[in-house]
Amino acid sequence: MTGSPSGIPRFGVNYVPSSGWWYSWVDWEPASVQRDLMAIADLGADHVRIHCLWPLFQPNPHMVSAVMLGHLESLLDMAHAAGLDVIVTVFNGWLSGFDFRPSWVQDGVSIFTDGAVIAAQESLLRAIAERIGDHPRFVGIDLANEPSVLATDTKNVTTQPEGDAWLTRLLDRCDALMPGCMHSVGMDHLPWLTSTSAFSRGTLASTGAVTPVHAWVFFTGALERYGASGVGTKHLTEYMLELAKAFARDSSRPVWLQEFGIAPEWMPQEVRDEFVAEATRISASVAGLWGITWWCSHDIDRSLGGFVELEYDLGLLTVDNAVKSSGERFRQAVADVRAGSTGPAPTRSHALVLPDAETPDLRFADHFFALIQDGIRPAIVLESRTADAGQLSERGITTLIRP
Repeated sequence: MTGSPSGIPRFGVNYVPSSGWWYSWVDWEPASVQRDLMAIADLGADHVRIHCLWPLFQPNPHMVSAVMLGHLESLLDMAHAAGLDVIVTVFNGWLSGFDFRPSWVQDGVSIFTDGAVIAAQESLLRAIAERIGDHPRFVGIDLANEPSVLATDTKNVTTQPEGDAWLTRLLDRCDALMPGCMHSVGMDHLPWLTSTSAFSRGTLASTGAVTPVHAWVFFTGALERYGASGVGTKHLTEYMLELAKAFARDSSRPVWLQEFGIAPEWMPQEVRDEFVAEATRISASVAGLWGITWWCSHDIDRSLGGFVELEYDLGLLTVDNAVKSSGERFRQAVADVRAGSTGPAPTRSHALVLPDAETPDLRFADHFFALIQDGIRPAIVLESRTADAGQLSERGITTLIRP
């Protein structure tokens, strides 16, 4: 699950099939998938994060689709041929703006607390483990894509203890079924930047093998607050990764920039392309980073309706596998980081202290970005851990800064 011996992070993309989006699990076109994966590898990627559609994989609580499992195994085989490792996100759940809640989950039943639903989830995990758990390209399970979005829905009202219990139980189950793999849960920014989420920062930073972070400049409000070329926009991923590290009790626990991306409507093309390159290089400077996984590989075919406008043009590749200008900038940034031409990683000897009771929203992040403007690339440490000399030393922190 580690990067290269030199500490260089891994680089990949969230795979969105060029033909049929993830409805392609049904209208399966192996030749199209193979072309996509080869094009992704040509960008310099070494892994993909893929997305199951939960209702397709488990159309009934007591049935897992053998057809879908076969397509999943086929995808991993094709990824192997392309030289790509695969992380499998299962309970989607929430994806590209749509809620794929299985029809067999009755109204008023929460997917995070109902015993029968959780038993069904465990059976799907078991079926996936039996089919691909020992595949040479299988990295691990990512439980769900941004489940905090579903937890805010009236159909899935969930308290924080219940949300934490759900992800702890299922990640433990993944470890039992597929030991030694890198299991995680892909969470959006809400649990990190607010205090109203059904999942706690402490649990996210201590369950599974890695802490994934989704850092979108638009959805977090960073783009509006700091502007397209502002320090807070360019360094948002750095802030969120350092924030995730602050809540980990194990200072060696890796973090993963699992999603970040940019839509054409948010920035002019030249600014957007520069953001792709600069944010990739900045993110790669964070110590303990497992990898950077861009959202997403391909645009969505406009023959498909129902997606909000921004979803159609997030890819590094077109639906014909042509490399877009953003794709070229991503490829060059990856090559630069791997070649060491981006310079040495910053020494984070200074740490911004976060009071335990404070919500680390963008108002707190202002202090982080102000330090960057002053030439300091800080870490973040919780106030309750400032007396832990051992952990501070392990992290290389010598100076504490209280805002």
